[in-house]
Amino acid sequence: MPVNQPTPLQHAFRRDGYVILRNFLPVAMREEIAAALERYIVETLPRLDSRHQFYEDVKRPETLKQMCQIMEHEPYFAELMSRDTFRGLAEELLDDEVFLHECEWFDKPPAQNSPTPPHQDGFYFPIEPNEALTMWLAIDPADQDNGCLRYMTGSHHRGLRPHSRTQTLGFSQGISDFNQVDQQTEQCIELEPGDLAVHHSLTVHRATRNESGRHRRGLGLIYFAQRAKFDKMAQESYHTELFEELRRAGKI
Repeated sequence: MPVNQPTPLQHAFRRDGYVILRNFLPVAMREEIAAALERYIVETLPRLDSRHQFYEDVKRPETLKQMCQIMEHEPYFAELMSRDTFRGLAEELLDDEVFLHECEWFDKPPAQNSPTPPHQDGFYFPIEPNEALTMWLAIDPADQDNGCLRYMTGSHHRGLRPHSRTQTLGFSQGISDFNQVDQQTEQCIELEPGDLAVHHSLTVHRATRNESGRHRRGLGLIYFAQRAKFDKMAQESYHTELFEELRRAGKI
């Protein structure tokens, strides 16, 4: 029986651990998503507890940095993740049916943020095998001045790396053996609104501090391959420990 040849996107994703899709969404869909996010921030977020929203300074609403578990509180985002536009792409890249895991929103507020440490999303995912991906949809222009993503090309081939605790809000773990080999493979990923970056759960990535006067907002869509077995209790235990630590530190 002949073996199916990978599509060009699959080939690039398997080789590099990420793909970049320019002008992925038309303007109308970008405006639809932006309006839904604005409604969520104004109408839904005030009703949720601190586990679903992180601020650089909890006393300053304009420093909102991260919103978690969005699709659990707003059906629009679960429907968005189910659209073939995104889900079909995830299934192509992972070569499997997928499970909708999480929808998150990120920002690096102007001059109110820290660098994002080098890490692998898969460290936070209690799945085996670690076959998942994150889609990062640019809402604002992302460039070197405001802290764009930086991928370590091919780093997913090295498996899950050791991580240790960091002080960065929303990214509690960073790779502890990040080294010169990693730095030599780093690619700076500049994006325009509507561009989509997709990376494997084992791809090492980081971001610098936002040194500009502009926001750097993005929507993260996370999918697990159906072949990956998920340990929900392990994840809930980790989140409980993390939220308690953040609460003691006065971060949430």
